Amino acid sequence: MAIKFYCDEHIHPAISTAMRNRGADILTAQDVPMLGVVDDSHLQFAASQGRAIITQDTDFLRLHKTGISHAGILFAHQSKTMSEIIHSLIRIYQMKTEEAMNNQIEYL
Repeated sequence: MAIKFYCDEHIHPAISTAMRNRGADILTAQDVPMLGVVDDSHLQFAASQGRAIITQDTDFLRLHKTGISHAGILFAHQSKTMSEIIHSLIRIYQMKTEEAMNNQIEYL
């Protein structure tokens, strides 16, 4: 099954718009709404929806190390431009499946 995405509240809206324009199934913290909730809740929500979370927050890397189950973490370092993030997400969208992302981290 095609990968689905969930953007935490720190991801610029232009990124989700660009991915939607390419046909991706993507939700944002603003859409849900989940603004201001703790990181664990974002990760649990994304997992319950079978969505890989897109984030620039290193706390999600720490959560992964604890062994918490998730549908994938797509981590973009703060130094990455929106264009770089979008291009990396497009590649992942074209190459990865939902199943392949389970409990995995991809660095954008």
